[in-house]
Amino acid sequence: MFAGFKEFISRGNAVDLAVGVVIGAAFTEVVNSIVTKVLNPLIGGIFGKPNFDNLWVITLGSGDDRAQVLPFSILTALVNFLLVAAALYFLVVLPMNKLAARRKVEETEPAAPAEDVRVLTEIRDLLAAQQRGSNGGSVVGTHQLH
Repeated sequence: MFAGFKEFISRGNAVDLAVGVVIGAAFTEVVNSIVTKVLNPLIGGIFGKPNFDNLWVITLGSGDDRAQVLPFSILTALVNFLLVAAALYFLVVLPMNKLAARRKVEETEPAAPAEDVRVLTEIRDLLAAQQRGSNGGSVVGTHQLH
């Protein structure tokens, strides 16, 4: 049982997963900070409130048994979701896609093959022609007949 656990830990998948969880938790703080400290105050400045929870409150019961239903809290959650998605897209996904595209352009092969590749290709072609020539009676590269 311990050997299996040791193998599981030493594979690296568990370490990669742990690092991903820790980085994800740290990044969650960054995104939440952007949403709560930047975007929500902007919404509050535009609409007068940072959220829509109290736009329409339905009160049921009276006294200590009173309950409040906040139907617009769903709208607040949807707006927060869209803000988080927009923050992730514009601050993470879009820059990463541009970086990946830039790396891909840098990694493309040159238009003309390198000199050593060109010479090796010529040698290969000559050897193939010579092999065909020995089977058919003529050598293409040297113009000799058998």
